[in-house]
Amino acid sequence: MPLATHGRYAYSPLPERPVWDWPNGARLAVYIAINVEAFPFAEGLGIPLVNPLPEPDVVNFGWRDWGNRVGIWYLLDALAEHGLPAAALMNTEIIDLCPQVPAALLARGDEIVGHGRTNAERQSDMDEAAERAMIRECRDRLLALTGAPPRGWMGPWVAETHRTPEILADAGFDYVMDWPHDDQPTLLRTARGRDLVAVPYARPLNDLPALHAAKWTPAEWADATLDGFEEMLRLSARHPIVFNLSLHPFLVGWPARLRHLRRIFARLAASAAAGEVWLCTPGAIAAHARPILSAQGKRA
Repeated sequence: MPLATHGRYAYSPLPERPVWDWPNGARLAVYIAINVEAFPFAEGLGIPLVNPLPEPDVVNFGWRDWGNRVGIWYLLDALAEHGLPAAALMNTEIIDLCPQVPAALLARGDEIVGHGRTNAERQSDMDEAAERAMIRECRDRLLALTGAPPRGWMGPWVAETHRTPEILADAGFDYVMDWPHDDQPTLLRTARGRDLVAVPYARPLNDLPALHAAKWTPAEWADATLDGFEEMLRLSARHPIVFNLSLHPFLVGWPARLRHLRRIFARLAASAAAGEVWLCTPGAIAAHARPILSAQGKRA
């Protein structure tokens, strides 16, 4: 019996694909994603950062809230010091709860990516009507905030239903960051006849699984991240690929971790200044890759 398949892309081994370049002849695209998330008090989902307590669990709530009150400001200062752009994967509840945060991101010129209303819910628990309404609500709130509809989406908890790509296509989104199946952008088929670009969002070096789940020390995480970057820079001589740095302010904003994050920022900034990489946003990656992938006639 054949395996079930999603039917959204075909298998395509990396060595058999055409070779192309990012802007300015670069072969490694680099983007930084900041997860800006909001949680209601004493209800809904939330990753426990310490042993969970009965609600109201003020310890776990407070730690995440610290990220929006303090950690993100440390993080934005460090990005500014190194001249680095970012993309904010932003819950729309942040707009009401912490309005200074989206204002600061927009003042920096960062891209705002749809990331649901709050990470206390996930769309895989929703029926079609609820998921469709949630995605439209987020699109409209970000349109009102920025003056332009958001182009990209990552689901809260990186969760999808079988119909999510179709709903995103119907809502006008161009790309999605939920699918971790490749180091290159790929095209995802939808039943609407309009492909979505899947922008790589690597999980192994994401600060949440590394620093929280795996309990790496800040130095170990920074060393592994820098090793990953250097190796991808070497590999990119043969293939155009994407390196991304995924950050949560309530984790990496803490000074003992931020000190090691600065080592990563310094290396990325130096590599961009030397012309070794294309320092960009996921929206720019999707925009550059779409015509190339479409012209190849492949949905790799």
